[in-house]
Amino acid sequence: MSLVPTGELVARAAAEHSCVAAFNVITLEHAEGIVAGAEAAGRPVILQISENAVRYHGGRLAPLALAASSVARTATVDVALHLDHVTDIDLLHQAADTGFSSVMFDAGALPYTENLAATASAARWAHGAGLWIEAELGYVGGKPDSPASAHADGVRTDPAEAADYVARTGVDALAVAVGSSHAMIERSATLDHALIARLREAVPVPLVLHGSSGVPHAELRAAVLAGMIKINIGTALNISLTHTVRDVLRREPALTDPRKYLGPARDAVATTVRDVLTVLAA
Repeated sequence: MSLVPTGELVARAAAEHSCVAAFNVITLEHAEGIVAGAEAAGRPVILQISENAVRYHGGRLAPLALAASSVARTATVDVALHLDHVTDIDLLHQAADTGFSSVMFDAGALPYTENLAATASAARWAHGAGLWIEAELGYVGGKPDSPASAHADGVRTDPAEAADYVARTGVDALAVAVGSSHAMIERSATLDHALIARLREAVPVPLVLHGSSGVPHAELRAAVLAGMIKINIGTALNISLTHTVRDVLRREPALTDPRKYLGPARDAVATTVRDVLTVLAA
């Protein structure tokens, strides 16, 4: 058990009619906390680094990727490394050389025909490089280029269009819009479980739920039962980490050693991950 391909974890979850959770990594503390939480839950996990996180690190992918893969290699559970929400082709082409086994190529802001063409090209390259590839169809709320609401008319993924999209692009998994939103700080999203079931029947590849931090635990369990296989979570970790840092510094405002507040923050991330994985495994 250590660093394994994303496709292996997703295929295993699909065969078990279960799911695998993917958590966003921004700092080393995120990666360490995620893996510690997965170990506590005894569950596999995906570490995913987004294009936004790479931008935060000055556009340099390798340092954070190498740190995350190092944490994964020493884990006592299976861990995969995934490059998320990539729009930059140059960044996509770095994935295979920096330890990633998978990538999510995001052309969702483009009109359908342009999205399809760009994604098909990305999928051909990814498969040639030995990478598993995920794409998105529909508009998951909370992104700058998406409609204001995850419940606006026309934003949700159409099953027939999704089947056509997968067939013509050759992607290995599809992120779908079913009522969740990115960057939600409260668990109040309501998902369209009937649509998830219809998508599961129409689409021959695993379905992915983005924006899962804002989805109540019962809704997440229902989404998995309806057919979601990969569950993406990011904001919930940042809430745990940031609240803990604030609490520590509020109690001890003279602290200057970052280990004194980042350590507890890393532990809070681990607790959040453990709790989510326990719920998803129920």
